[in-house]
Amino acid sequence: MKNKNKNKINTQKVSGGKIFWLFKRVFDIFASLALLPVMALVTLLVLILNNTYNPGPIFFIQKRMGLNCLPFKAIKFRTMKPVDEIYRKYNDPLEKNRITKLGNILRKSRVDELPQIINVIKGDMSLIGPRPDYYEHALIFCDSIENYCDRHVIRPGISGLAQIRLGYAEGLDATREKVNVDLKYIENVGFVCDTKIVLNTLIVICRGLGL
Repeated sequence: MKNKNKNKINTQKVSGGKIFWLFKRVFDIFASLALLPVMALVTLLVLILNNTYNPGPIFFIQKRMGLNCLPFKAIKFRTMKPVDEIYRKYNDPLEKNRITKLGNILRKSRVDELPQIINVIKGDMSLIGPRPDYYEHALIFCDSIENYCDRHVIRPGISGLAQIRLGYAEGLDATREKVNVDLKYIENVGFVCDTKIVLNTLIVICRGLGL
C-alpha cells in the first residue's frame, strides 16, 4: 500500500454497539461449531466425487485481506482446475473455463464456502460481513478505490450485503459498487440487518444462484 494516509482505516462509522458485536462473535462460534458435522459429511461426499468430477486437491487455500487489512489464509472447497500460479489480474473476468463439473455445483449452492467456518472459529472471519478479496488484488484496490480499506474495519464474512445484492464483482467499477454497499452495511449493522442477510443467503443457496 503506497499511501498510508489514503489507506488509513476509518473506524468512526461502525454501528451496532458493544452488546451486538459480542453477541455476533459468540453466535459465529457456536453456529460454526454446529456446522462442523455438516462440513464433515460434505467433505466425505466431495472426497468420493472428486477423482471423477474434480481431479486434484479437495481444498483451496488462498491469502486474502482480512480485519485491519491484514492477510489471512481462507479455505474453500476447490472448484477450479488447479494451477501453479494465479495469473488473473484484478480487472480480469472470472476464469469460468477452469470451473469443473463438481465445482460448478459447489459454487451455485455456495457449498464451496462451507470450510470457511474454520476461519470463523479461528477469528479470521465472521459468518456475515464484507467478502474478503484475494490479498494481492486487495492491495491494488486499497490504492485505486476510495474508502476500500474502510471495509476492513470489521471481520470479513462468508456472506454479506454486497454479495447477496450484487453477486460476484469483476473489475474496478464493480468493486467500487461493492465497497459502497459494504460501507452501508458497516454503518447500519445490527441484529435486524444480519438476520435479513442470513435469510437472503439461504434463499440464494436454495435457488442455486451462487457463482
